Amino acid sequence: MSRPPVAAPLLIACALGIEHLALRSGGRGGADGPVTVLRTGMGPKAAERSVTRVLADPALAGAAVLATGFCAGLAPGMHPGDLVVAEETRAPRGTVGCVGTELLVKALTRAVPGRTVHTGPLTGSDHVVRGSERAELGATGAIAVDMESAATLLSAVRTAARPVAAVRVVVDAPEHELVRIGTVRGGISAFRVLRSVLPAFYEWHRSLLLPRR
Repeated sequence: MSRPPVAAPLLIACALGIEHLALRSGGRGGADGPVTVLRTGMGPKAAERSVTRVLADPALAGAAVLATGFCAGLAPGMHPGDLVVAEETRAPRGTVGCVGTELLVKALTRAVPGRTVHTGPLTGSDHVVRGSERAELGATGAIAVDMESAATLLSAVRTAARPVAAVRVVVDAPEHELVRIGTVRGGISAFRVLRSVLPAFYEWHRSLLLPRR
């Protein structure tokens, strides 16, 4: 009697302890297949090292990879707690296209009702972006910036062909920079949203397992 196929694993990568805590407190129910939540450490180099090391494990050879955590919004009108679904991630070392963007948007709308979901390019940086640099990056067409997503996805696709995606929660935005009053409130809002996104990630992962027509 043949055994049912084993679901491919899912690797969810974030950088910070507070992001890891939000994801852990969101629970693991509803996943199809094994899920690994990896804390990479801050910055593109740390993300590259951690993701490359973990994906060298044969148990994760076919894993789908999703980068998540907080980000800085670049587009006017963004607010803390808004969601960003990347259509692609950009970095000096390369651009990576994301899979299942439309499905992620729909799943996030169900998982976190009432939150605005933005789609577009997500750019990488090796430092916190503020002020005029934020405007310069926004002029390139990117809608948000963070330090790890681009490095995470680049590392993932270089180890093997696999589906990848990036979903970030805005923690500061052009009109709501981290240095301003209200940072704590914005951070709490972003934490609560990140804690609620796992069902959408699992739905995205399940969609990858369905036969393509």
